[in-house]
Amino acid sequence: MRGVARSRQGAGHPIRAIFFRWDPALDNPQTATAKAQTTTFAVLFAISFCHLLNDMMQSLIPAIYPSLKAMFSLSFAQIGLITFVFQFTASLLQPVVGWVADKRPMPFSLPGGAGFTLLGLIGLGLAQSYTTVLISAAVVGIGSSVFHPESSRVARMASGGRHGLAQSLFQVGGNTGSALGPVLAAYVVLTYGHRSIAWCALFAVVSIVVLWFVGRWYKHHGLARIAGKKQGAADTGLTQKQIVFSVFILLLLIFSKYFYLASITSYYTFYLIDHFHVSVREAQLHLFLFLAAVAAGTFAGGPIGDRIGRKWVIWVSILGILPFTLMLPYANLFWTSALSVIIGMLLASAFPAIVVYAQELMPGRVGMVSGMFYGFSFGMGGIGAAAIGLLADHDGIEFTYRVCAFLPAIGLLTALLPNVEKHGKIIPVSPAVDENSLT
Repeated sequence: MRGVARSRQGAGHPIRAIFFRWDPALDNPQTATAKAQTTTFAVLFAISFCHLLNDMMQSLIPAIYPSLKAMFSLSFAQIGLITFVFQFTASLLQPVVGWVADKRPMPFSLPGGAGFTLLGLIGLGLAQSYTTVLISAAVVGIGSSVFHPESSRVARMASGGRHGLAQSLFQVGGNTGSALGPVLAAYVVLTYGHRSIAWCALFAVVSIVVLWFVGRWYKHHGLARIAGKKQGAADTGLTQKQIVFSVFILLLLIFSKYFYLASITSYYTFYLIDHFHVSVREAQLHLFLFLAAVAAGTFAGGPIGDRIGRKWVIWVSILGILPFTLMLPYANLFWTSALSVIIGMLLASAFPAIVVYAQELMPGRVGMVSGMFYGFSFGMGGIGAAAIGLLADHDGIEFTYRVCAFLPAIGLLTALLPNVEKHGKIIPVSPAVDENSLT
């Protein structure tokens, strides 16, 4: 009777029906375990949509720097401190949040993280002092540090064993949000001033509502899938030393990927304007083509990894772009644009494969792994942008691109990674798991 009552309640709930197409059969423990190996696309789309909103809101912060600089008479060092505070909380806290959640899952931490983002954006919009700006930037970073590891865990829960596809769907939402952020900044923040960022916090309200229902699915069904996988988790056959060494190699590959990616996302328009004398608008169009290719590559990398193996995707996506990056500094405008699209698609496909490979390396530590790699990638992007900027100031933007072209050679380290997938791919869920016992 309990299950019937809950299923009737869920079926009659309009918001739940819109987001999750609520299936009353899921409240039956026998059918719930059978459903555990199906891919729950409604949850994946919901979490990807919230990833879009999260990254779009975060990308608004740099848009208000000119206004903040004028309002509080800030130096460039003080502007840089805002970025540092945001990146510090957003990147370094993620592994901690993931580690804690592995030990004690927190289904409703997701809307809580969006709540931090809401408070941070309101604080930035209404700030009357530089100290308030720093605190607000840190609060937005905390929201990001909670969102990424836990939402990556939800994506794995909803994958039904198609882990690469789930990570790709999740990550393409973030890439799309990062691309939309500058557009929103141009038409809202730059038009109506930095205080309008407080109104953009309404996106966080939408995210909180969606993530609340994701949290309910997490509690009633996602936890059961995780529990089942822990009972039947396959041993990778690797020693602790081999696992630590493999994680170190993966982090070096992330370093290579995000340092090179920073050279494009932060300085590509300057390179095109300086080298080919194109207009700012034309340079932005070329950058949009690159970002669109990144989104396409992110979506493709996960499903391809599910079919042919993560290690092959890592090989092709990092080392495979080396010929194209070496040609890029010497190509004409047409081929520069074409090469950037190829590089963007191949390079972006690496991250879903790397994250899932690391999760398979350390089964049962999904949150910690996700937090570690999302946090590290975020930090490397920021450090890479700063380091490349210093090099460009000293030796010129063209020299910088010739140097960065060799970064993908680090992909040769992929040869040192063990073949985890030969020991066991998809772990079946134990039929003894009762989802109702976890509610």
